[in-house]
Amino acid sequence: MPDSAQPSPVDLVDDPTAGKRRRFVDFAPLKASPAFARLWVGGVISGVGAQLTVLAVGLQVYEITRSTLAVGLVGGIALIPMIIAGLWGGVLADVFDRRRVLITSATVTWVATAGLLALSAADVAVRASGGRVEVWPFYVLTTIITVAGTVSGTAHMAVTPRILPPELVSRAAALSGIGVGVQLTVGPALGGVLVATVGFPITFGIDLVLFAFGFLGIFMLPRIAPEGDPRRASLSTLVDGLAFLKRAPNIRAGFVIDLIAMTFGRPYALLPAVGALAIGGGAVTVGILTAAFAVGTFTTSLLSGPVAHVHRYGVAIGRAVMVYGACIAGFGAVVAVSLLQGGGGASIGEANPLALAAAALLLAGAGASDEVSAIFRSTMLMTAVPDEMLGRMQGVFVVVVAGGPRLGDLWVGILATSIALWFPPLAGGLLVVALVAVVMRLQPSFRGYDATDPRP
Repeated sequence: MPDSAQPSPVDLVDDPTAGKRRRFVDFAPLKASPAFARLWVGGVISGVGAQLTVLAVGLQVYEITRSTLAVGLVGGIALIPMIIAGLWGGVLADVFDRRRVLITSATVTWVATAGLLALSAADVAVRASGGRVEVWPFYVLTTIITVAGTVSGTAHMAVTPRILPPELVSRAAALSGIGVGVQLTVGPALGGVLVATVGFPITFGIDLVLFAFGFLGIFMLPRIAPEGDPRRASLSTLVDGLAFLKRAPNIRAGFVIDLIAMTFGRPYALLPAVGALAIGGGAVTVGILTAAFAVGTFTTSLLSGPVAHVHRYGVAIGRAVMVYGACIAGFGAVVAVSLLQGGGGASIGEANPLALAAAALLLAGAGASDEVSAIFRSTMLMTAVPDEMLGRMQGVFVVVVAGGPRLGDLWVGILATSIALWFPPLAGGLLVVALVAVVMRLQPSFRGYDATDPRP
């Protein structure tokens, strides 16, 4: 196909007779690889526990300090260590047995979580005598957990293409979306109930128990040594990995598109103000809008059967992210109209119901399109990158995923304060559409990417 040619919808899919068409998620990866099945199930269960801890740490830090800034620092302090861990974790996954990397990082996470349990129990004892523990140990322990979890996540993604046939990797990526959806839905909800009913120490203890399932999935993996010539964990190995991006235009374009979407199309920092000033409904509205995005993500994963027949990944990613940008721009327009109508009240009964429904629908659409992009971007990464570079590229991916949302929060905060509440999502969403169109035009190899002939 000439570079300037535009693919038709038929070009996006394989021969319809190539296999049974599915509407719902395909569980074939779980059946084909017992190792993947154990890793996936263990990851989902332990991930629910991890979300218990995320919620409980934030609540306990706020209970100790009564400061929103102090709660924000839980993630803020861990950002730079997380970026370093992502890059270095990729090196480790390309140098050492990936099973060993997973076991080591999981052990560090479990020990640090046990430290949170001990610290929380100490706080209960100290509070009984009228005092409170210092908050800085919570920052230290959560940073250790974040760093270890980042290294684990990098190695985990580098393991998947080694324990599955290539044709099942895209379906495994869709299953990962379901796993994340379950974790982000069940974990915080269960965590809130546990903190309210049994307290912080027992909540951390339940995380430790659930984490055992993740250990089981990791321990039962086979040895997964990196392919290619032996390497050392050194700065030069990291530099070699970053230099690979110069020779990988398709992977590079995928990173750029994700960074564009997360920088200019991330509205989460606006939601409290939207609930207070625009749509109304306060915290309930914030919860509904946050859940709407997750519902879109989960629904797409559930209906991911057709991904097995898509092979024009570049086109699929570009179109999905452009739809994402359009949904975010539409959300900004809803906020603008709500403000023109005078906004809503603080209680959910005083919220603008039409605006709330429209905003939730648009954010659900954004979540759905984002998951489509995520499935194909991660599959492209796992199948097109040579195994000896896969860990390092996964590390760069972690940096993009971690850095983009932070830049997005900065974009939203500055423009919402200096111009208007509705401006960042409306302008940002339109900018996402325009910039992705430019990237697609300037990267013909990405636009023409074919999964039957994966090239980085």
